[in-house]
Amino acid sequence: MTLKSIVLSNLKRRKTKAAFILVGLLIGVSAVVAFMSLVNALTHDINEKLEQYGANILVVPETENLSLSYGGLSLGGISFDMQEIRQESLAKLKSIKNAANVAAVGPMVLGAIKVDSHNVLLAGMNFEVSRFLRPWWQVGGTFPGEDGVLVGSEAARILKLGLGDRVLANHRGLTVTGILDTTGSQDDQILFVPLATAQSILGKEGRISMAEVAALCAGCPIEEMIRQISEVIPGAKVMGIKQVVEGRMETIHHFQKFGIGISALVMLVGGLVVLVTMMGSVRERTSEFGIFRAIGFRRKHLIQIVLLEAGLISAAAGVAGYFVGLGATKASIPLFTNSVGVAVHFSPAMAGGVFALAVILGLVSSAYPALLAAKLDPNEALRTL
Repeated sequence: MTLKSIVLSNLKRRKTKAAFILVGLLIGVSAVVAFMSLVNALTHDINEKLEQYGANILVVPETENLSLSYGGLSLGGISFDMQEIRQESLAKLKSIKNAANVAAVGPMVLGAIKVDSHNVLLAGMNFEVSRFLRPWWQVGGTFPGEDGVLVGSEAARILKLGLGDRVLANHRGLTVTGILDTTGSQDDQILFVPLATAQSILGKEGRISMAEVAALCAGCPIEEMIRQISEVIPGAKVMGIKQVVEGRMETIHHFQKFGIGISALVMLVGGLVVLVTMMGSVRERTSEFGIFRAIGFRRKHLIQIVLLEAGLISAAAGVAGYFVGLGATKASIPLFTNSVGVAVHFSPAMAGGVFALAVILGLVSSAYPALLAAKLDPNEALRTL
């Protein structure tokens, strides 16, 4: 007779007790897996949605300019010592410590031109990164090439421009290749052309008016990145769009804290279930343990029997609980988000973690009942027969 055979025989004989412990741990493990998987999936979904805000860091020239505008009404401005940024300076962004967190950099040059009798703002930009910086744009037509122009909806209305029309910008002819759908922002009133084209028209070769930076990651240290960019481009003022960044970080932080708190509470309840059940099991088996002691089993053998039973049940609960929790996550995601295609993937790290956690919790919760079994007096135990 081995300890393993004794344990397996007892589990078969006391199926109800074993099932109760299994279900208690199974609920705890599956709840932890479901909640943590849900937090991870929703966090990923939130990141994708928040990334639709586009750029969250602006690099503009250092200036003493005081804006004279209020409520959308511009009264002009007075500029003192206005400087522009050298386009080549943006290459230094690759040298900052958190360069890997930079998803896209969009240099822009701005200047006023006259189209017919209207003063219009001309903006040169890199359209290849527009999907990162302005993902909300909807364009009727196509993005412009070297001699093309993308016209804001309000500018198109005022200038009476349509696809294929020609625009004369500082004696350079441009063809309207696209018209921007209404955005409700100042973009509606601007003419957009490729960066090199705008620099040529405005006589600002090699210079830019500003640069937009998209730092799109879950844990980007925005304040630190602002400091690093300021150091490599000393003649520029670097600003973070805090509403987007702080909102993202705060949401993720709350999700993580809530997930950890609920997981700890559920696992504590699961441990108490194991403790109470194993205590009851030890008391019911007083005579059995007395017989074991009478025939030569030592105290450590009784401890091993109780812990081995708990370990086997906990291991089964850890494996089953992971897959039950994963299924519960997939079923509950539609209740928490309207996003389509939020994926829940198998995570070896989480599977291994919850398996280890279940086994450790089962063993720790069974430690006290195992010690009680080892302390039983064989003579007293045999009297119960």
